[in-house]
Amino acid sequence: MTKKNRSMVQRRLIPTYIFLIICSFISVFPLYWMIAAATNTSLNVARGSIAFGTNFAVNFANLSKAVQGTLWSSMGNSFLYSIVQTVVTLFVCSIAGYGFELYHDKGKDRLFGILLLAMMVPAVATMVPLYGLVSKAKLLNSVWAFILPGISTPFMIMMFRQNSRNFPPDIMEAARIDGLSEWKIFFKMYVPVQKSIYAAAAVITFMNAWNAYMWPKVVMSDNRAQTMPMFIANISSGYTVDYGMTMLGVLFCSLPTMIVFFVLQKQFAEGITGSVK
Repeated sequence: MTKKNRSMVQRRLIPTYIFLIICSFISVFPLYWMIAAATNTSLNVARGSIAFGTNFAVNFANLSKAVQGTLWSSMGNSFLYSIVQTVVTLFVCSIAGYGFELYHDKGKDRLFGILLLAMMVPAVATMVPLYGLVSKAKLLNSVWAFILPGISTPFMIMMFRQNSRNFPPDIMEAARIDGLSEWKIFFKMYVPVQKSIYAAAAVITFMNAWNAYMWPKVVMSDNRAQTMPMFIANISSGYTVDYGMTMLGVLFCSLPTMIVFFVLQKQFAEGITGSVK
């Protein structure tokens, strides 16, 4: 391509670049405004100020004292619940997807079809019977009350089943000839090959667990067991709302999910597209 042709192509792309810059600004601005608001007074936030302020220390002190000083316990609860649910969900759903695909027959295919129908049932419709089960099991205000309804989801099982189709069955036959048990085939061969889908599923599960509000609100009545979304809702439900403190709380609540996504974004993209390395 000649220099003249290259310059013509670049000029034609200028409107595209301008459009992408505008879209990027619109996408990033809410994050910038949240960070800026966390450093301002409530009055400045209400006035719509987008400049950084000097009230960060005061907002942090007020946030630490809010809701009987449960900020750090709420943060710890969210980490505990989210990590436990992520680990258990990956284990259960990956085994289910592995079994449905690599040991499938007509009966399992029908069962999987029924399982997919469960995706059409709204979560709110099952909340009352689930609460009754958790209450009778005396699990309220515990990590198990939080994670049990989300341990096995049709969507996650479907993700693992779809990606299991890329796992060569010849490897399983060779491993069996070499004397490996089914559990060793799963942990030593299947799991390393499917690391991309594990990363994608971990990101989705962790984000869903961290951002969960409705179900924890139902089963967590004790402030000592509340999660970060519940903490944010509590500090913003009074007659007067300190917007600077609230936005700082929202920033603290958003950071873990952003960090998890940025760390695993490459593997997340590979897992979603179904690629296996």
